[in-house]
Amino acid sequence: MSAVLTLPLDPPVLEQPLPPAAPQPRFPPASDFVSIRGVRLPRMELVDPSLFAPERVAQLREQLMAGQPFPHLVLDHIFHPALLELVLEEFDARPENWTEVKSRYESTRRSVLGPTLAPATQLYFDIIHSGWFIDWLSALTGVPYLLSDPKLFGGGLHESRTGATFAVHRDFNRHRHLGLKNEMVFITYLNKGWDPSWGSALELWDKKHDRCVTTVQPEFGRTILLPHGPVSYHGHTKPLQAPDGRPRRSVAAYYYSSPLAGKQHGDESASIFMKTHRVDRAKAIARMLTPPAFWMLARKMTGRA
Repeated sequence: MSAVLTLPLDPPVLEQPLPPAAPQPRFPPASDFVSIRGVRLPRMELVDPSLFAPERVAQLREQLMAGQPFPHLVLDHIFHPALLELVLEEFDARPENWTEVKSRYESTRRSVLGPTLAPATQLYFDIIHSGWFIDWLSALTGVPYLLSDPKLFGGGLHESRTGATFAVHRDFNRHRHLGLKNEMVFITYLNKGWDPSWGSALELWDKKHDRCVTTVQPEFGRTILLPHGPVSYHGHTKPLQAPDGRPRRSVAAYYYSSPLAGKQHGDESASIFMKTHRVDRAKAIARMLTPPAFWMLARKMTGRA
């Protein structure tokens, strides 16, 4: 942790430059494995490494922005299938983790807030909550300083059973407990041998013309990145009718932003020392009396910006 000498002053808010993107994660050695219930998972292949090449990021960003009726991105097989098979196995591992959600608008089951996750499911969320993965999401969406939610409010494990529907809706604007702005949801489906005739596909709706424009089948290994916005209406209105009674399953996580992100609020981000030298107190007073733009220029010129 760095410490910066400061007095408890509160000058005006200053915009901070966006840190450089890091689309290339530091993958572990090829010989590095994690073992879950006897299944060896190569760490370097848990996520498709080709997704992080700069040219691929640019291509995916264009694809996302071209999505209709609003920006979204559908990707297949970006996670190692053995990892997702283990995650699927764990849906029945902890029955105490579930809560039933039933209303005239939806019928579904979700994991509770702050669930105790089994190993493979925890690994999946560790991956998508990692700094390098979030940097990738920021590069795709253009939203800097994304924040994850380890308690998985609104996310976690999702399951729909026979007859279940979810009316067309927009997701919540802000995290109920943290007050952070909802920026996007990231969903991976876990349904093997899916038949579109069973219903329950994800529908992306054009609110203005009151019609479904895009349908996404919840097939095993398919992931959708769905930025949140005023027109991002979606749902699955056709009741699930799988012939063998199988459920529709997915794992989901939301990402957020803070209204203070990228802004310097005085010296609130620095340590405050109880005792300071006279010369440093004088500097702090000079900083208070000098236009903030001067100090930002000085920091840039000295390489401290």
